[in-house]
Formats: sequence, structure tokens, C-alpha cells
Amino acid sequence: MYEHTISPGFSDTDALGHINNTKLPIWFLEARNELFKIFTPDLDPKKWRLLLAKIEVEYVGELFYGHDVTIRTYISRIGSASFTVYQEAWQQDKLASKGQAVMVHFNFADKKSEPLPDTIRMQLAQHAPKSSP
Repeated sequence: MYEHTISPGFSDTDALGHINNTKLPIWFLEARNELFKIFTPDLDPKKWRLLLAKIEVEYVGELFYGHDVTIRTYISRIGSASFTVYQEAWQQDKLASKGQAVMVHFNFADKKSEPLPDTIRMQLAQHAPKSSP
């Protein structure tokens, strides 16, 4: 599991005083950076090997300005050429949002998916949750 802390800014709020729902997909993406380094250690876009196939965000609570948000990132499924990232947003010990992103190991030159190498599969497996999310 990876943990990433975000300090919400005032501009992240909406008219109701909550963190705007559009921020969560951005924060989840930001929290996947450490995961991306498994594939591209220097994060050089010219060497990029991942394609986002799907994202899902479920809002189960509220998030507010003035308190840090912890994003927890796990690998919930590893397929032959893709994997699923499961993420949770926590604030003050309360789950506020959860989501999933399906990532594909992709060859941009050939425009096709490629099997995940065994070394990468092993690294991804290290970030599986202890129990199912």
C-alpha cells in the first residue's frame, strides 16, 4: 500500500463548503505516482508504458478544507496485461471516497497492450491489501 497526504486548498472547495467532487479523480491520479515509478522510474513521458482504461469514484462521505486527506493506494487485481488500482480517501479517520482505476501495460509505438513482465507483477503484488477492499 502507498499512502499520500494532500492538504486541501481553499480553491478545492465548492459552494457548499465541501471539497469539490472533481478533485478526487485528480488526487487519486496524483497518489498513483509512486506506482507509476514501477514502470517508469524517472516518470519520463517518452518512456511511458501505461494507459488508463477506466476510472470509478464513489463518494461515501464528506471532505472539508482545513484537514489533511490521506489517499491509500492498493493493487486489487493483476491480469495478464492490465491491473486494477483501488484507492481510498480518508480525512480525520473517516472514509470519504473510494475508487478504482484500470491500467493497461501499453506499447504506444505499436498501439497495443503487452503482457506485464514477471518482475513488475511481483512489485505490484507487494501492494495488494491484506484483506479485500
